[in-house]
Amino acid sequence: MVFTPPIAPITPIIHSRVQTIEWDMLDKRRFYPYSMVSSFTVRCFLYPLTLVRTRLQVQHQNALYKGTFDAFSKILKSEGIKGLYTGFWISCFQVVSGLCYVSTYEGVRHMLDNNGVKDNKIKALVGGASASLVGQTIIVPFDVISQHLMILGTISKKGDVSANPLAINTTGRTKSQVAWDVTRTIYKRDGFRGFYRGYIVSLCNYVPNSAMWWTFYQVYQDMVGSVAHSILPYTGVQCVAAVMSGCTTSVLLNPMDLVRTRVQVQRKTIPDTIRFLWASERLNIFTKGLTARMTSSSIYSLAVILGYESVKKMSVLPEYKQNVRW
Repeated sequence: MVFTPPIAPITPIIHSRVQTIEWDMLDKRRFYPYSMVSSFTVRCFLYPLTLVRTRLQVQHQNALYKGTFDAFSKILKSEGIKGLYTGFWISCFQVVSGLCYVSTYEGVRHMLDNNGVKDNKIKALVGGASASLVGQTIIVPFDVISQHLMILGTISKKGDVSANPLAINTTGRTKSQVAWDVTRTIYKRDGFRGFYRGYIVSLCNYVPNSAMWWTFYQVYQDMVGSVAHSILPYTGVQCVAAVMSGCTTSVLLNPMDLVRTRVQVQRKTIPDTIRFLWASERLNIFTKGLTARMTSSSIYSLAVILGYESVKKMSVLPEYKQNVRW
């Protein structure tokens, strides 16, 4: 008779509560389609804020618009609701760059974690900077084209708004024809490098912006979570942290964003742009378009994180589902 030892019961592995969903916890087949839908939806709702911010930054002092709400009112009155979506379809290519952005961000975090870096703030800082570098390399050409389209048609009573630096004829032409004219004119004047006008200043703006945003997001998430964990669901804590992070980075980096927009649209060098802005705006460079940028950044941060964190929670692998904090 052969003695067979009893089989010990299998004890299920119990995961601790998950606050940060890491890259290896995600089902990528669900994550990518959900992310694209979320990103496109956010862009549809918030594009008018981006357009208004761009026009405010490009105008000389208060030549045409007195502020964010005045800009919305005048654009609606003179151009209708379509005016708020000028250049929208070109900018939608940012959905593709967005996928590359989140893949890089999460991939770098995963790589750092595998190499012994456990501090979420450090992973957020390095991941955010790396993701922005990749994202900007892809999106700057579309950004340049869409910004030219955004400001076409703005007319200054004083004649000092550079609303049409490429001298594009818009009379009787559809938006797709105008977009093609802008693209062709940029290539004819500057070749392929024309589509990367402002690339360096974009990196100088967006790389630290992204790094700081994700770092502040982690800091505020811990701060708000420690205070309001019994009041708000964890997704609510993340949304509040996102808004606070968006406001913080907007205030700190508004001058650099102003320089980036002027360089890409008005075709001047970075030093010339900085000298011109200081001579004409002085300390207004810290507040010019800031209300629109803070409003846009706060709402955008809220919408993006609500969508992004929800998508991650919906895309988590089955073994982690019961341990994800909603």
